[in-house]
Amino acid sequence: MPQDLSPLWISLKTSLLATFITFFIGIAAAYWMLRYRGKGKSLIEGLFVAPLILPPTVVGFILLVFFGKNGPAGKLMQSFDFSIVFTWYGAAIAATVVAFPLMYKTALGAFEQIDQNLLRVARTLSATESIIFWRISLPLALPGIVAATTLAFARALGEFGATLMLAGNIPGQTQTIPMAIYFAVEAGAMDEAWFWAIAIMVISLSGIIGVNFWQEFREKARAGGVGEAGGAGGEIFSRSYTLQATSESGLLVDIEKILPSFHLKVAFAANEQPLGLLGGSGAGKSMILRCIAGIETPTKGRIVLNGRVLFDSQQGINIPSRDRHIGLLVQNYALFPNMTVVQNIAFGLPKQLSKLAIKQQIEAQLIAVQLSGLGDRYPHQLSGGQQQRVALARALASQPEVLLLDEPFSALDTHLRSQLEQQMVATLTSYQGITLFVTHNMEEAYRVCTNLLVMEQGKAIQYGSKNDIFERPATVSVAQLTGCKNFSGAVVKAVQEVEAVDWGCRLRVIQPIPDQLSSVGIRAHQLIFTNDSSQDNTFPCWLVRTSETPHRMTLFLKLHSAHSNSNDYHLQAEVFKEKWAIMKDQPLPWYVHLDPLRLILMERDFNEYC
Repeated sequence: MPQDLSPLWISLKTSLLATFITFFIGIAAAYWMLRYRGKGKSLIEGLFVAPLILPPTVVGFILLVFFGKNGPAGKLMQSFDFSIVFTWYGAAIAATVVAFPLMYKTALGAFEQIDQNLLRVARTLSATESIIFWRISLPLALPGIVAATTLAFARALGEFGATLMLAGNIPGQTQTIPMAIYFAVEAGAMDEAWFWAIAIMVISLSGIIGVNFWQEFREKARAGGVGEAGGAGGEIFSRSYTLQATSESGLLVDIEKILPSFHLKVAFAANEQPLGLLGGSGAGKSMILRCIAGIETPTKGRIVLNGRVLFDSQQGINIPSRDRHIGLLVQNYALFPNMTVVQNIAFGLPKQLSKLAIKQQIEAQLIAVQLSGLGDRYPHQLSGGQQQRVALARALASQPEVLLLDEPFSALDTHLRSQLEQQMVATLTSYQGITLFVTHNMEEAYRVCTNLLVMEQGKAIQYGSKNDIFERPATVSVAQLTGCKNFSGAVVKAVQEVEAVDWGCRLRVIQPIPDQLSSVGIRAHQLIFTNDSSQDNTFPCWLVRTSETPHRMTLFLKLHSAHSNSNDYHLQAEVFKEKWAIMKDQPLPWYVHLDPLRLILMERDFNEYC
């Protein structure tokens, strides 16, 4: 053991100071770069990580030029009769510079792992960016930041080349452990070199092992709560939510959002009747909600809520999410994992409320969603259904003027989905605000919503009451989204007669024939099997094949003649299994009646015009 232990104290002093500095600078730089979208981002990123890839001696040389007596910083310090070259301050600066990239990159990775839905929902709950950082981003990124701090400390402790260039090797002043090892080896003092090598490994590895143990303990603590949650139950929401009435009520949306691979252009109005946004994946449904919530900014257009302009591209108005009074419920619910149920619900409550008022409102919310007694649990300790109810209670706690529901049932199994759907309908019945419900499930949209906006490729292709859209879909695309399976090209033959080209037959119709008639259709469950072949729109048919579901049979039928292969069919019919049991043994051909009242006459799809 060497008599002079100064390298230990100098190393600890410089590395701790360097870690302290890089902790704050690294987190600030990482969080800033996470949100920065400027053109020079790649250049800035390169400068930040340069000390990680450049040889330490090059880094030390650049620092020496910068802080030397002829450098810009050196000349400035000379006026105060101060210098850091060949001092322990120089050693600390060298350690800070080489440790910064590790702190920055690891912290950036930790911030990037945070679910962006958490931040989006927080903004709709009136949270400022500083609140989001301190209460959500920083706590969730904490394990990564602790790891980053440990790595930065280990890197600062082991710095040699840059320190030697800027601070030199002055025993008792700037000689750190790495330099003590180097010069001990040069002098042939191998025992001393081994002592310092073991010392620096013990210090560095102790910190890394300690962090690993801490992270494992956190994971075990989290896992310990899983499985405690009960089932969702069949509870029904009963609380009534009210809003202040305004002279101009309703939501008006007329926006365009142009992206490299997507162009959203839509205009619609919504009132207190729930409006469903129905369409396939990529139709633009969720983008509309994000634009209304202020999470995304439309390229141009206007959004007005109860007479208050939220966005207007011409007037330069774009109210932040936190000031829009909008509640948002996303697919994964985005409950803040570092907060209890009580803290999640309280997050969006007005900050001016007293503690007693906040407590009373939270209790009322817990009773309303049948979660009394679970307020101290964390999200991972709840079932999927319970998480959804907490998210809905949180969204409604701040009494939003608009409630945006982005496929809230998509993560649930069929049974739980049905239960929570009923609860949602009960909640929306008493909610006095405006509701927009995004889904790609046509049955779900029909049950939950009064009105529908059907979307395709960023455009609204039909808008109206659910009854009108399901009974009279305007195009084949709308009919397909609403579950229709039978289509044929159509040509007008008379005032009340069309030819179904693909089915090889003429059909009497009652519905007015559109000017731009393109297709005729009929739903599979509306085909009628009959023994009266003399009726209008009645044709002989042969069974091609069947497809079975738990309660129904789908029959694939060929009109006019027998089929040649399993894909040679015209229509699909759906019948209950009880009826199938009666008709399956009847001799072919059967006769199928296409009720004129049930025939759907459709115009060309939007993409046919383009």
